[in-house]
Amino acid sequence: MKTIQHSKVLFTAQAAMIAAIYVVLTVIGASFAFGPVQIRFSEALTILPALTPAAVPGVFLGCLISNIAAGALLPDVIFGSLATLIGAVFTWMLRNHSRYLAPLPPIIANSLIVPFVLKYAYMEPFSIPFMMLTVGIGEIVSCGILGMILYTALSRYQNIIFKKAL
Repeated sequence: MKTIQHSKVLFTAQAAMIAAIYVVLTVIGASFAFGPVQIRFSEALTILPALTPAAVPGVFLGCLISNIAAGALLPDVIFGSLATLIGAVFTWMLRNHSRYLAPLPPIIANSLIVPFVLKYAYMEPFSIPFMMLTVGIGEIVSCGILGMILYTALSRYQNIIFKKAL
């Protein structure tokens, strides 16, 4: 019984820390994190589900809190956060495959979903295909480059940093 409680507390603590780090990184890089051309440095954390399942709710809640705190419109809060959740879930599902697949789900999810939010919630004048390209490039920088650097650094110490949670 104590082990199960310990696992739940550890899982919750890991998710909360990841959410907090996501929010801090978004706030620090806020001038780059929103708009049709965006690089959200916090999206580098979306590769963490490949290392711990606690990162799935962690990055989702971090994105949700960041969007609310930034005063994003409701469709952005909902669908932008869902894009990050979808990316995190599929990253977790691919965790036992090549590590190079880890950044693909968030890149794809955000590149497909966020441009529609930008177009229809914020009335951005750019075309959806153009914003798919710009958001996709930002996600490649955040997830594909920064995320893989983070993954490489943390995977060496995975058993120490992300002790077994659930």
